[in-house]
Amino acid sequence: MVLLLALFINALPETTQAQFNLGKKIENKTINRANQRTDQAIDKGLDGIEKGIKGDGKKKGKDQTPENKMDKQSSENKNAASNTDQAKQDMPSFQSYSKYDFISGDKVIFYDDFSQDAVGDFPALWNTNGSAEVVTSNVFPGNWMKFVTRDAIWTDELLKLPENYTIEFDVIPIKGTEGGMAGYEFRMIQSKNIRSFDYGSAPGDGGFLYTMEYFGRPGYSTWFNKEGCQELKITGSKEDDAIKEKENKKYHIAIWVQKSRVRLYQDQDKLFDLPKALPLDCIKIDRIRFEDGAAMVSNVRIAVGTPDMRSKLITEGKLVSYGIYFDINKDIVKPESYGTLKGIADVLKENPDVKVKIVGHTDSDGADATNLDLSKRRGASVKNELVKTFGIDASRLESDGLGETKPVAPNDTPANKALNRRVEFIKL
Repeated sequence: MVLLLALFINALPETTQAQFNLGKKIENKTINRANQRTDQAIDKGLDGIEKGIKGDGKKKGKDQTPENKMDKQSSENKNAASNTDQAKQDMPSFQSYSKYDFISGDKVIFYDDFSQDAVGDFPALWNTNGSAEVVTSNVFPGNWMKFVTRDAIWTDELLKLPENYTIEFDVIPIKGTEGGMAGYEFRMIQSKNIRSFDYGSAPGDGGFLYTMEYFGRPGYSTWFNKEGCQELKITGSKEDDAIKEKENKKYHIAIWVQKSRVRLYQDQDKLFDLPKALPLDCIKIDRIRFEDGAAMVSNVRIAVGTPDMRSKLITEGKLVSYGIYFDINKDIVKPESYGTLKGIADVLKENPDVKVKIVGHTDSDGADATNLDLSKRRGASVKNELVKTFGIDASRLESDGLGETKPVAPNDTPANKALNRRVEFIKL
């Protein structure tokens, strides 16, 4: 259009052009209007994220009519239609995790995706000296625990953790009370007060603090209140613009504890590797909590043990994996599964004569036929990823799915449902 207008203006007498310079004005006006529309579109998209983080603030009872039971959507089969193109663009590619060595523990002992909680309620498995509520978003599927507080939200029951365990959660930094991103803090604590809140900047008997500052910089610190342990505390941060968190973007945080060693990952990046962060004679973690900031959190998963993939697959003939992840109602392998799949691929490469069947399993929420189809597609996706990304010969792999037909736990809590959502590798 600008070209046609320019041709029209050039056809005018020179005196007219000199007097009005109309072509230049129209061209500038057209560009300005296009820029304005682009800015409006960007603003609208960002506003949509913030407005989509919604909770009605009312406690809603769970309607148990037969019609609503039939319509009930679960963590396995919720409608993901609200998962917009922006959320898809935010997901890193599988290949970007090529240096990701995190492997989730092989037994889930705590899991909460807040699917059992009504929107607007405070989540049932947690406690607080402030406030939080369960919300949904038009950008990111599932239920989320949202907090905007200077106070704390912690796991109500104490955790029984061995020397080796993993902690994972998804987090979205959001606006705080002052109108900008507020950051947040995540603590792993040994509690003194097992029934409520341990006050102070160094609560309980000690612990590990992961902090995300309001401008996106990650940091850590430890504290120990036992006699003779104070001099062992450490602190630090990471100055790298590439890993700074941003408002309204989702991140996957993974923490791997092996005795005193703590490794902390944000998406595909290992942020910190601290060999003596938790001295065994000074601290034993039994609680986690979020505090002092503004964020939405979901898919909180704590698992114990370091899976011995070689022994389980080659010697025992069966490996059960909880470290292969999928979005709700999806069959695409998420990139944070890279470390687990690489470990399995390494075992297969070291044992070139071994063939395996890959079997997907779901929980019991949703229709039987839907779960069966989903589990088969997930099994096939894992097979394809082992072939495509890790070079395993497709002739050595079979895939299948059994849906909800082979549970390993009752489908009565988020943690038990997480146990049933698994991928099994069976030696043929």
